[in-house]
Amino acid sequence: MFEKDLKKAYLLDFYGDVLTERKKEVLDMYYNEDLSLAEIADQIGISRQGVRDLIKKAEEEIFFLEEKLGLAQKMSALRIHSENMLRIAENEGASPEIKKEIEEIAKIIK
Repeated sequence: MFEKDLKKAYLLDFYGDVLTERKKEVLDMYYNEDLSLAEIADQIGISRQGVRDLIKKAEEEIFFLEEKLGLAQKMSALRIHSENMLRIAENEGASPEIKKEIEEIAKIIK
């Protein structure tokens, strides 16, 4: 379950800006601040059920976006490959210019 929550938090970081401000705020409180449904409900002035419904709808939206676009998965793969490229470049004695370019790519996608 913890891994599933991490995935949702990662997708929130990735797609959060396309959600309504309220949905983004509720997901952030739930996954990043680790607040309970009751705590969130008290803070935003709705019922626990209302909070749960917002969370479910927002999760559906971010999972739909990831299913259709796959951007978070692609970014994760790019990070892994850039780290591998840097390791290979260092082990193979690649030129400083190549290492620098790989490091720049790694900085961009982190």
